[in-house]
Amino acid sequence: MTISTPDQGAVVVASRLVDAEEAVQALAEGLRHAYLGGIIFFCSAEYDLGRLAAALTNAFPAVPVSGCTTAGEITPEGYDRGSIVAIGFDRRVFAIESALVDDLDRFALSDAQPLVDDLIARCRRQALAPVNAHSFALTLLDGLSSREEQVLATLDAALGRIPSFGGSAGDDNHLAHTHVYAHGRFHSRAAVVVMINTRLPFEVFSTHHLTPLSHKLVVTEADRERRRVVELNGLPAAGVYADLVGVAPDALDPGVFARHPLAVQLGGQHYVRSIQRVNDDGSLSFYCAVENGIVLTAMQPAPLLDDLNRMLEGVTARVGGPSLMIGCDCFLRRMELEAVRHLDQASALLRRSRVVGFNTYGEQHHGMHVNQTFTGVALGTLPTLGE
Repeated sequence: MTISTPDQGAVVVASRLVDAEEAVQALAEGLRHAYLGGIIFFCSAEYDLGRLAAALTNAFPAVPVSGCTTAGEITPEGYDRGSIVAIGFDRRVFAIESALVDDLDRFALSDAQPLVDDLIARCRRQALAPVNAHSFALTLLDGLSSREEQVLATLDAALGRIPSFGGSAGDDNHLAHTHVYAHGRFHSRAAVVVMINTRLPFEVFSTHHLTPLSHKLVVTEADRERRRVVELNGLPAAGVYADLVGVAPDALDPGVFARHPLAVQLGGQHYVRSIQRVNDDGSLSFYCAVENGIVLTAMQPAPLLDDLNRMLEGVTARVGGPSLMIGCDCFLRRMELEAVRHLDQASALLRRSRVVGFNTYGEQHHGMHVNQTFTGVALGTLPTLGE
């Protein structure tokens, strides 16, 4: 499976081969060329990650490679599982530099500013395009670290006007071990920041298909560090939520959470705070930050396909093309599509718009960590490259 747009500086290759070395060899056959300047990949957590890392190092010894594990992949054919998809960038069109954040717990602005300044300086030395106006950042974080909000807010302050998007790594819905990849190996409790400077027009985008209802829930007891809500409206959280959505507490599962999300309102907009699971003590664990006193609004889904199509058509019209979109799509959106048997239709929309990427445990947009959202970047087109 390949998207090849060498005249626009990007080649995408995907493989379903189960063996790590064979899968990387398939990628290498499609990606290698004289101007290959960087690779970003998204892979199933079912691969032997040690062997996969070694194979990537052997196949691309002189090329910077970044990536993460997923809760599902978006390949040139649409939604997939058990695969690996990689994007190869032509250094004549893209300057790509990356950095590893290996200690999320202690990451502060004093760390973020020099990290971002170094990425910008390294991109600027390649002299492709003015960095501040022609760059964006991709952030990939350990999806089970519970540190996304703090790290993203810090990075956003350091990035200034440079737009950013990204996703939290997944592990095929096991919620056990998620990884990002940098410097030749996979890392946990870490993040990768990729700065991309390009001559192509682009737009960083975000969309969701959820609309607010009138029901409000106040978090009256929470464990912020563990993203756990103990009480809503002064009562056990799971029971209050179950009453709200009209099911028994023992019927609460990821499908119910996907159909009945909650959100916090900030600056006139609603940012989704998806529930991860019910705990034995009747508390609710969330994928995003929660704390005492916040007000959660009940949300209802509008037709997902309509919203996705409208967003893709709009961003395509604005950037012209596109030559490629890199998308970070919440795994709960995918679950909803599977439940209503619309996955094939959604794949067709993604395929038509040249979207590749992965299903996430959380999405990132301009320093915000959200759920049940589709975020990414659309790359436009330029006149054909000269040889």
